[in-house]
Amino acid sequence: MTTMPRDEIELLVCTTCRSAAPANPLAGTDPDAPRAGARLADALDGALPDGVTLRAVECLSNCQRGCTVALRGPGRWTYVYGGLDPDTGPETIREGAARYRDAPDGRVPWRARPEHFKRNCIARIPPLEAPE
Repeated sequence: MTTMPRDEIELLVCTTCRSAAPANPLAGTDPDAPRAGARLADALDGALPDGVTLRAVECLSNCQRGCTVALRGPGRWTYVYGGLDPDTGPETIREGAARYRDAPDGRVPWRARPEHFKRNCIARIPPLEAPE
């Protein structure tokens, strides 16, 4: 098993996510169109802060809340965020990832989080190395 360096942060982006339900239920049903999560991952590819690595993953099981991402790193709390838009979300994600990277344990103070992260945190998971 490969372990990440202590200062390496991963941004997991669900590529199977769809946008939140559209007002018109028939809109966005083209089966060949890229899913919103894949578009979000493409928008972030090569455009993340230093020390943050993009990992495209399938299904983070948050299907009712639109595009979902997770930030994790060794010895850090993991955060899962949903409701992201593939067109407007990348800037929020870059800002949040930089603040997460700069927090020694991954816990960014609530007031310092991007506004979307304050309102759309799905889960906060303690590090594997957490004391009992």
